[in-house]
Formats: sequence, structure tokens, C-alpha cells
Amino acid sequence: MSETALPKDEAQPALDAPVETPITAPRRGNGLAILALLLGAAGVAAGGWGLWQVRALQASSQQQLGQVRTLDEQSQGIAQAQQQLAARLAQLPGADELEERRRLVAQLQGDQQRLNQRLETVLGASRKDWRLAEAEHLLRLASLRLSALQDINSAQALVQGADEILREQSDPGSYAAREQLAKSLAALRSVEQPDRTGLYLQLAALRDQVVQLAAVSPEYQLQESPQGLATTDTDNRWSQWWEQISRYFRIDFNPDDNIRPLLAGQGLNQVRLALSLALEQAQWAALNGEPAVYARALGEARSVLQGNFNQDNPQSQAMLARITELEPKAVSVVTPDLAASLSAVQAYLERRHLSADEAKASAGKPATQE
Repeated sequence: MSETALPKDEAQPALDAPVETPITAPRRGNGLAILALLLGAAGVAAGGWGLWQVRALQASSQQQLGQVRTLDEQSQGIAQAQQQLAARLAQLPGADELEERRRLVAQLQGDQQRLNQRLETVLGASRKDWRLAEAEHLLRLASLRLSALQDINSAQALVQGADEILREQSDPGSYAAREQLAKSLAALRSVEQPDRTGLYLQLAALRDQVVQLAAVSPEYQLQESPQGLATTDTDNRWSQWWEQISRYFRIDFNPDDNIRPLLAGQGLNQVRLALSLALEQAQWAALNGEPAVYARALGEARSVLQGNFNQDNPQSQAMLARITELEPKAVSVVTPDLAASLSAVQAYLERRHLSADEAKASAGKPATQE
């Protein structure tokens, strides 16, 4: 039993020895390889990080260099501005000179205020004089329109304007002038303004109708032959022949005064022209206020109508009635005289000027005595 057990115990270490030697050798080689790989990766990472840091430092240094350049340029600009400011400050006057200038400015402002006060005083008086001179001019213009155009409405407006100017003065010395202006206004309001423009247009309408005016020939009615009378063939032929002839000839032993010679061709045109010229002359007289010319022109137009056109013509009758209606129309009026009002205003202006001259003379005497 003991012999048999010994070989088993001896054989056990022999079996263990070859198993341990091949396992331990490959484990040590793998560990070294892994360690080498880790060290290599760490080196690569450290190199990359270092390269990134270097590039970041380079970018930061370039940015700082740009900022330094910008600050340098700004400092140079500030230095130039300081130099310019120093040059300007060097050109400024000193404290004594500034004080002298300040004193001169204050003196100039005081003189300017005194001049403004004097100017306002002078202009206040001159404005009144200008307004009064305007009133005199308005009266002259009103008198001119009355004498040249007989324009009552315009003259009334001008005189009213002159009275308003005198009222604005609030001067008791203008009482006489305003009284005379009131009389002139009353006289102007009592005169009726003729409608010259209306007459001119009405006559122009009549002139337009002259072209359409035509002479109307008288018509004769033939008497019918008696019926039922026994006549022969010879008498019948004779009566027919006489009827044809009587259409072209007529003997009237009792002519009517309204029958006028027939007008045609050149004669009718001449009569129309004469009538148109007479109406045109009446138009001119209506605008210029010439009553004699107006009446004579309408009389000529009426004579042309009555002497050359048949009174049975409706156109002739209507035109003749219209001319008869326009004949008594007034084209001229007796205008009031504004000379008294103009003289009163001129006298008032002279009194004002004399008073102003006396006031200036009295104000200048104390100054000359001193």
C-alpha cells in the first residue's frame, strides 16, 4: 500500500511543472504592450494639447498687437487734438482784453436799445403820415374814376376807405374832413349806377340777330273766277291767259305804307352792315357814357329798320321793339364833385404837419440853450 502511494506522490510535481511555465510568460508580454499603448496615447494627447495652446497664444498675441496699434493711433489723434487746442488757446486774448470787449458789448447793446426806442417813435409818427397820405390818394383816385368812367360804386368804396383811415386816427382835428367825406358819401349813394355792361351785352345780342334778318316779300291772293257763268271758248282762253299774266303783274291804286322795296343780294348785305354799325356805335356810347351818341346811334338803327324792311316781318318787329325799349335807358349820370372832400383832407394834413414842426422846434430849443 505504501509503495503504491509513493509513485502517485512523486508523479504529482512532475505534472505541475510543465503547466505553470507556459502560462506566466504570455501574460507579462501583453501587459507591457498595453502599457506602451497607453503611454503613446498620453504622449499624443499631450502633444495635441500643447499645439492647441501654442496656437491660442499666437491668436491672443495678434489680437493684443492690433489693440495696441489702435490705442497708439488714438493716442496720436489725442495728441494732435491737444496740440490744436493748445494753439487755439494761445490765440485767445488775455483776461484784460476780454474784460474790455465785454464792456464794449454792453455799451453797444445799450446804444442799440436807445436807437430802437427812437426808431419806434419815428416810425409810429411816419405810419400815421403814410396812412393819411393813403387817404388823400384814395380821394384823388375816386375823383379820377368819377370824371373818367363815371364809376359810382368804385368811387363810393374809395371814399369809404378814406373815411375809415381818418376814423383810425382818433384825432378831433379830423372832424371837418370827416364831415365833408360824409356829405360826399351821401351824394354818391343818391346816384344810381347805370348798367352799362348790361346795355352793351343786350346791344351785342341785337347785332347777332342782324345777320338772320331777312326781307319778307308781300304775298298777293288771286281772286277766284266766278263759277257758274256761261262763257265761250274764246272767253275761256282769254281768261286763262289773263290769269297767267296777272301772276307777274299787279296794279294797286291804294298801296299800303308798310310795303317796302324788296332787298336781296348786295343791297341786303349793305343794309345789314349799316344796321350792325349803328348798333356797334350804340355799344361804344353805352360803355363810354355818351348819351348823345347813344341816342343818335339807336335812332339810325331804327331808321334803317323802318326804311328798308317790311313791318310785317316778325324779326323786324321784334328788333324794332327792342331798340325802342333800349332808347330811354340812361348811359350817363351827373357825378358829384369830390373837390371839397379832397380840399378838407389836404387842409387837415397841413395842420398836422405844422403841429409836428412846432413840436420839434419846441423840443430843440432847450437843447440849444444848454
